[in-house]
Amino acid sequence: MHLAKRISVAVAVLALFAYGAATAAEFDGTIVGVADGDTVTLLDASKTQHRIRLDGIDAPERTQPYGQRARQSLADLAHGRTAHADCPKVDRYGRAVCRVIVDGVDIGFEQIRRGFAWHYVKYAREQRTSDRASYARAEHEARSAQTGLWSFSDPTPPWDYRRIPKG
Repeated sequence: MHLAKRISVAVAVLALFAYGAATAAEFDGTIVGVADGDTVTLLDASKTQHRIRLDGIDAPERTQPYGQRARQSLADLAHGRTAHADCPKVDRYGRAVCRVIVDGVDIGFEQIRRGFAWHYVKYAREQRTSDRASYARAEHEARSAQTGLWSFSDPTPPWDYRRIPKG
């Protein structure tokens, strides 16, 4: 019985590794759409569209204060530009979750630095160690400088805003 349990655990671990490898992807293409402050659409060379959620950040919802400004900031950074997306996972909505680089700039990091997004600490453990540290530092600096949404005394994080009943 002990051996059977060890084999079951080994199979489960291998399945997790296989799932992670199967969901990891990289895309190169042009950013053709910006839905909000943390979601873009990338069109690759084969004309396939990839809906991408930026890894490590959460921007205000479109109906929140600074939601439209966050979307515009991301559009200014990326729309119509060539991008490279490194996507280690897919979220529950089927979007690739990616670190996206445009003209050598990590656009998720830049959204935080500009004060248009939070470092999404809930998923920080899934980020590269260096990204986790730099994103946290960028948020701290934006808060200290009262940049963007940090000009409000107590901005509502999007994960809290999404829980507020609408209607």
